[in-house]
Amino acid sequence: MPYDAMSDQNDEALLAAYAAGEPAAARALTLRLAPKAFSVAMRMLKDRAEAEDVAQEALLRLWRAAPGWRTGEAQVSTWLYRVVSNLCIDRMRRRRGGFADLESVAEPEDPAPSAASALQDTARGQALEAALDALPERQKQAVVLRHLEGLSNPEIAEIMDIGVRAVESLTARGRKALEGLLAPRRDELGYDDD
Repeated sequence: MPYDAMSDQNDEALLAAYAAGEPAAARALTLRLAPKAFSVAMRMLKDRAEAEDVAQEALLRLWRAAPGWRTGEAQVSTWLYRVVSNLCIDRMRRRRGGFADLESVAEPEDPAPSAASALQDTARGQALEAALDALPERQKQAVVLRHLEGLSNPEIAEIMDIGVRAVESLTARGRKALEGLLAPRRDELGYDDD
């Protein structure tokens, strides 16, 4: 089946088509899921090479799981995000004690024309990244998945293998901790003149 026809199918149908020997299905699913998998890994690890490795490893695991996939048990994307999150946590635990080089994190393109605005946005992004790094791993994971990746609480619960109430608790505690960490820097970061 040509790739164009594949792109209209849902994730489970694409995974089943791949398991049945249809390589175009893998391409369609990769184009759909790889950018989000990379984004989650990049936000958690803050290292492009590691994030690429994690996204690739997670997709390889998906391809290995394809023949035994049980339709209706989990969404393919949720399963993949869970694998990505677990791989990231494993890597963060291995490098615990080290500090992430925030200067190596690529800043998103800023459409604002002024240099002052760009500098302020950079300072805000660095402050947020540093504050996220100060959170316990599970709080950081929940906050990143909910507020930076935009996943729903039930999706996060499935990824983290916890209940929805636990997700709500982790994200609430994470937000409160972030507010506490960032509050002393409000003036410095220019939030009072917004």
